[in-house]
Amino acid sequence: MSVVKRIVKDGIERVKVDELLADEYEQAGYGGITLTKTPLGTQINLFAMRPGRVIGKRGRAIKEASERLEQELGIPNPQITVVEVEFPELNPRIMAARIANALERGVHYRRAIFWSLNRIMEAGAIGCEIVLNGPLRSNRGRYEKVSEGYVPKAGDPALTYVKTATMHVKMKKGVIGVNVTIVPPEAKFPDKVDLGGLPVIEYPEEEYELPEGVEPELHEAPEIGEVPVAEEMPTEETAEGPESIEEPEIEEPKVEASPEDDQPDQEEVQHPKQVKAKAEIVEGEEITESVEPTEGDEEADEEEEG
Repeated sequence: MSVVKRIVKDGIERVKVDELLADEYEQAGYGGITLTKTPLGTQINLFAMRPGRVIGKRGRAIKEASERLEQELGIPNPQITVVEVEFPELNPRIMAARIANALERGVHYRRAIFWSLNRIMEAGAIGCEIVLNGPLRSNRGRYEKVSEGYVPKAGDPALTYVKTATMHVKMKKGVIGVNVTIVPPEAKFPDKVDLGGLPVIEYPEEEYELPEGVEPELHEAPEIGEVPVAEEMPTEETAEGPESIEEPEIEEPKVEASPEDDQPDQEEVQHPKQVKAKAEIVEGEEITESVEPTEGDEEADEEEEG
C-alpha cells in the first residue's frame, strides 16, 4: 500500500471513530479524541466535560464503547482513556455543541453565538470566529459570522494552533451548520516578537567643551524614590544664637500734634539780648544776670533792620 493510500485510510478510520463516540457520549460533553496506533493495539484519548458519564457504573459504558469499536469498525484491541476538559470554553467541539443545543431549544441564533463568543474570549482566547450557515430567517440559505481577536487564516500557525469544529443542527426549516474556530492562548506566531529578555544598553553621555572662563553648572537632582522635604521653620525651643527668631518691633502709634502744641510757652521765649548776655564769659566767670533791653537798644535794632 502506498503512503498516500495509507494516510487516507487512517483519516477515514479516525473520522468514523470520532462520529461513533460523539453519538455515544453526546450528553457527557464530548470534546474530541486523539488516536494512536501501537503494536499492542489502538490507544484512544477521549476528552469530555463529565468523565463519570463516559465511564459509567463500574466501567460498563466504556466497555460497551470499546466492543462497538472492535465489532463495527474492526479496530484491533481499542483502549480508551478518558481525559477531563479543564477549560470547556477553549474547546471548539464543546462550544459548537452548546450553540447547537441552544438552537434546538428555540434560542435566537444571534443571542446564542454572541453568548458563546463572549464566554470564549473571557476564558483567555487570542481570537475566535463563529459562522452559522443555513436557513436562519427564511427558507433561503444565508450565513451569519461574528469574530473577535486575532484569527490567522493561512500558514503554519493556522495549521498547528488554530482549532476548528463543525456541527449540524436539524431544524424545521432545514439543516444549519455551526462552525467554531478558536485560537488558544498558548499559540505562538512568528510575527509576535518578545523583547523582554534583551540586555539594557547604556549609552555614554556626549562630551562637549566649554569656552574659556565658563564653569559648568552642576544641579544636584534628587534620587529616585526620595521626596524633597520642605525646610522646617525654627522654633523658640530649637533656635540658638544668631539663628534665633527676632521678635518684630512694635511701632508706637504716632500722635498728631495739635496747633496749640506747636506754639512755644511764653515763659521759655527769651529775648536774643538775654541769650547773648548768658553766653559771654569774662575771665572764667559766667554772667547769669539777665539784661533787660532799653528803649535806645530797641530803636537801634529797628534802624538796623530797616
